[in-house]
Amino acid sequence: MSRARSKNKAVITLLIVFIVMAGTVFISLAFFRNLALPKGEITYDSSLNDTEKALVEDALFKFTPKNDVTISATLEDASFLENVSADSYLIYQTLVPVTDFYDETAETTFIPVEQLSPGFKLLPLDGYYYLDDFKNGAKYRVFHFDSKDPAETRDKVSEKIVKNNLSKENVLSFTQTGVTALTRAMLKTLNAVGDGAYFAEYVKDYLSSSDLTHISNEVSFASDCNASADMTLCADPRMFSAITAIGTDIVELTGNHNNDWGKTANLETIKLYHDNDMKTFGGGEDEEHASLPLELSEKGNNITLIGINYSTSSKENGQGATQNAPGANIYNAELTKNQIKSAKEKGDFVIVDIQFSECYSYPDYGMEMPECDLPIAEQKEFFRSMIDNGADMVVGTQAHQPQTYELYHEKPIYYGLGNLFFDQTRWPGTERSLILTHYFKDGKLLQTRVIPTMYGSTYQPQIMDDTAKEVYLTRLLSASPKGE
Repeated sequence: MSRARSKNKAVITLLIVFIVMAGTVFISLAFFRNLALPKGEITYDSSLNDTEKALVEDALFKFTPKNDVTISATLEDASFLENVSADSYLIYQTLVPVTDFYDETAETTFIPVEQLSPGFKLLPLDGYYYLDDFKNGAKYRVFHFDSKDPAETRDKVSEKIVKNNLSKENVLSFTQTGVTALTRAMLKTLNAVGDGAYFAEYVKDYLSSSDLTHISNEVSFASDCNASADMTLCADPRMFSAITAIGTDIVELTGNHNNDWGKTANLETIKLYHDNDMKTFGGGEDEEHASLPLELSEKGNNITLIGINYSTSSKENGQGATQNAPGANIYNAELTKNQIKSAKEKGDFVIVDIQFSECYSYPDYGMEMPECDLPIAEQKEFFRSMIDNGADMVVGTQAHQPQTYELYHEKPIYYGLGNLFFDQTRWPGTERSLILTHYFKDGKLLQTRVIPTMYGSTYQPQIMDDTAKEVYLTRLLSASPKGE
């Protein structure tokens, strides 16, 4: 037994010696092989600012490239991205042009797109609006890696870069418009042209390009509709093609005139919307349906739309929905407050659309009326109360002339959007409207784009050119309460 143990001990000793020697040889070989491998040198070009250089140095801490590499930075436009190898550069920042929310003419600055918020006004660049295609309309701060193998260093730095993850796949575009009333004098034009899509000719491409498009239609369709000039309003069924041409997804029914041609016409019109996959809110088949908020869930964004009528309409005068009849959702303070609270508890972004009373102090034919740019009596207090109750945005869809807008507690209020489709041509103010396009990512409002339109005797709204747009929005914002 003693001899066997000695033999085993000798074997173990030899095994240990072999392992140590083999390990020593392996380490030595690795060491000398590493010494033999070429080591690249990193050079930082002076085009990198201090912040950029510190970021890159941190990313490359204890990293040695196999090849020499020179790292530099440039500011490029979108066309650059199409002309270079993806391995040789890295987009450090996507920079978009912005100005102050209240001043179209204020100095333009560039900010990282991740910093967009309602307090900034995103501007077009070279005719492109960044949130349209997420490529043009921006400048790009680009890191370049000049090396035989640029990817090895590029990939290491990429790990430290905050990625711009905005895209058409995850940003929701939601467009809201003002008054639609395809009625009265417009019917005479319809008889001449034969197709309601005629009225949408110049805005259909823009409006239909959004993920969701909203209208506030105040007038029901009826087969026996005529071109009456009075205040009893109806729409010829041929006009429905104007609504479909602009890609309508959502129809607000808070208006005062949907029962003008009778409750049956209203009910049949609501069914027409639903049969064409259009959602409705702010009015409905009866009081229960009319009062329901509309819950939207698109591209990771949950939005609740609440539509209320707080104007001359009532159940008693036949314009508001009742237990057994269709109509608008007449404002109920407690119900609205609870609906806002409930939606916020779910984490939704809440938009309250309001059919308010109208500014009727119109001057003589053809004159401007800047007084109606302002919130009218009690309007400012009422709209702000919705924000105080928890809403994230308030939109007035009643106004026949666009009104001003503001940020109140950093949340946007648009007091009135004007006439998108209507026959009012006596005053330039009533020929105008504002189109709002909201952009959402992960439930957060990134931006609202404000586009003014104007129609004339043809009743075809057109988007204002850049010069007219700047002048008009500057005028509207000069009337803003500015969060006072």
